[in-house]
Amino acid sequence: MENFDAIVIGAGHAGCEAGLALARTGQKTLLLTLSLDAVAFLACNPSIGGTAKGQLVSEIDALGGEMGVNADKTLIQLRMLNRGKGPAVQSLRAQVDKEDYHIQMKKTIENTPNLYLRQGESVEIILDGEYKIVKTAVGLSYRAKALVFATGVYLKSRIIIGEYSNDVGPNGFMNSKRLSDSLKNLGIKLLRFKTGTPARIHSRSIDYSKLEIQEGDENLASFSFLTKNRPENKTFCHLTYTNKKTHDIINANLDRAPALSGEITGIGPRYCPSIETKIVRFKDKDRHQLFLEPEALSTEEVYIQGFSTSMPADVQEEMIHSVSGLENAEVMRDSYAIEYDCIEPTQLLPTLELKSIKGLFFAGQINGTSGYEEAAAQGIVAGINASLYLQGKEQLILKRSDAYIGVLIDDIVTKGTNEPYRMMTSRAEYRLLLRQDNADIRLTEIGRKVGLVTDERYNLYLEKLDLMSKFEEALKTKMKVNEIQDFFEKNGESVPRESITVKDMLKRSNIDAFKIQDEFGIFNDFPYDIIEKMNISVKYEGYLKQQQEDIEKAKKNEEILIPEDFDYNSIKGLRIEAIQKLSEIRPISLGQASRISGVSPADIGVLSIYVKRFK
Repeated sequence: MENFDAIVIGAGHAGCEAGLALARTGQKTLLLTLSLDAVAFLACNPSIGGTAKGQLVSEIDALGGEMGVNADKTLIQLRMLNRGKGPAVQSLRAQVDKEDYHIQMKKTIENTPNLYLRQGESVEIILDGEYKIVKTAVGLSYRAKALVFATGVYLKSRIIIGEYSNDVGPNGFMNSKRLSDSLKNLGIKLLRFKTGTPARIHSRSIDYSKLEIQEGDENLASFSFLTKNRPENKTFCHLTYTNKKTHDIINANLDRAPALSGEITGIGPRYCPSIETKIVRFKDKDRHQLFLEPEALSTEEVYIQGFSTSMPADVQEEMIHSVSGLENAEVMRDSYAIEYDCIEPTQLLPTLELKSIKGLFFAGQINGTSGYEEAAAQGIVAGINASLYLQGKEQLILKRSDAYIGVLIDDIVTKGTNEPYRMMTSRAEYRLLLRQDNADIRLTEIGRKVGLVTDERYNLYLEKLDLMSKFEEALKTKMKVNEIQDFFEKNGESVPRESITVKDMLKRSNIDAFKIQDEFGIFNDFPYDIIEKMNISVKYEGYLKQQQEDIEKAKKNEEILIPEDFDYNSIKGLRIEAIQKLSEIRPISLGQASRISGVSPADIGVLSIYVKRFK
């Protein structure tokens, strides 16, 4: 039996980040996966980022993770979503090369000291004191003190295409048939969820003349703060729509739709429904957007975003051929739904450690979430905390005011989820503070403290702080009225009666830092990302200050810790529902308790008195 400090089961996006975090902090780590061909595999859309997800990727990067670095290496198109809206909801989204993304991440893992990549099916977990023994299907066993489950959607997974089903994982990869039973034997509660992926069609069979072109954006910052060169767009995406004919085909075949007939028992994602679910749910809409996105530069496969379905293959082809531009589309891979086992995430601490078993961590879609970015975010936190556990140090808990990652983890471990959880900007109450452009300012020191941020990354962070400090000095520059009169009039602003600082100029609605730079050259010594970040900081100074005050008010309850063995049944005045929820979830603080569904403000008032008395 081979010994390791830590074992990570699964090498998807959560497993890769967890394994790298452990190995980079000095832990001898085994990364055990069903297939080496599925390392960092993009099973669904070949993209990284998106609304709220772009923030997650930059936060992973700021902590010392790999997803942003790998996305920058392999992107083929980059866009800023919600560019016409406020900075709180703007997010980077990259179309990446599916094949190259897998190759580059696998190469990174193979060349990381302390990290051992091994193909093998885990079938049983045995507890041996403080050790966890992982048995594989071929009879090998591995032992470690820390274990991270990052099994994705592979636990007892099955794909469904109409009347056809097969017990396999995404893309036909083998699944894990026995590990679910081992988790049950450890007393872990499981759920059954489902997701899906659209068909892939051949590029040569698409009539692009009928489609709307979707170009990438220029002059954008990258995902990773380590990437020095600006990203380069290498391809186009395209837009088309479903129509009445498409909807008629779907409605005529609803009796053959597993997602609606009851053949699929798993609960699907509300925010990413199948096309047949959209047609039934939104009967008033006469069309739905479909984005055609290249899978990679080395293949002609094109992904039809927005066309996920589990309809029979013959119906799928009829549906696709009804869409403008796809009349002669050649289907290369059928769309399918996939069901899988996952765990009830309220069984976890905010560190992603299982409450009932020390040293056992869970990350990614096994926690009931969806999305590569959500998985990777949990993976790096689970890896960091598994390493801290091995070192006997206090584990990391990211608060809701620290990061989108904190919101994500707090949501699933506090509230649970009855469907695959997806991160959205609306879930983050402090989203103006938790922007993509300032992720490194928020989290680099944390990553440095846990030993994951390298000297190179940290020095870049210090350089950025220095530039921001110099920018602050530049903002104090005073401009005379005769110097700015024409500029103000040209931009539709009333001319001030006396000298004004550059900072006060920036506060005017029709003036921004880039206009000031073009007119006066004041910010010529600063890079684009610094100018953009500081422009936002000045423009939204009042709102940012208000959010910071809100955080300070909420911090009081977060700092009131609840003992692990606290007896909620002994508290007079708590409602039965509150007692049940508090006893089940066992929140670590009064703040977390206040966010549990079914626990009222009155319950928190009573609980506060008893917790303070207990302490």
